[in-house]
Amino acid sequence: MSEYERSRTMPALPEHVFDQAGNVGQLDTWLPRDLHVQAQELPAVTVHEDRTGEDAAALFRAQREQMRLEWGTRDSGSYAGWLQVSGIGSGASEVTVHLSFFDEEHDPGKDSVEAELDRSLERLDELVRLRIDDGAAG
Repeated sequence: MSEYERSRTMPALPEHVFDQAGNVGQLDTWLPRDLHVQAQELPAVTVHEDRTGEDAAALFRAQREQMRLEWGTRDSGSYAGWLQVSGIGSGASEVTVHLSFFDEEHDPGKDSVEAELDRSLERLDELVRLRIDDGAAG
């Protein structure tokens, strides 16, 4: 089993960050570029991976009261992850993403996973900032 975790501070309230991160319709805007999520009847989703061309049955749960997202493969149990948003005061939040690969064949490797986690958190930060700017302008 391999586990990876990355965190990033974002200049927004935890509720705002959570709402952006947990919106199933916009997951593609911040997830790794080769992953595409199609909601079924939640918590069921299908994840398409461009790299392999395969679709995987998965689960996605948003727990607003805990500011936590959880996901993972539905049938194979080879992969799981979570995202936790925590308020750190002064209107800022810390976002932590954790991935677990239970099947080593599905683990792309430390450098690749950590780089994708950093890029995903950067895209989520950009999405959050855009929504804040749009809200301030409107």
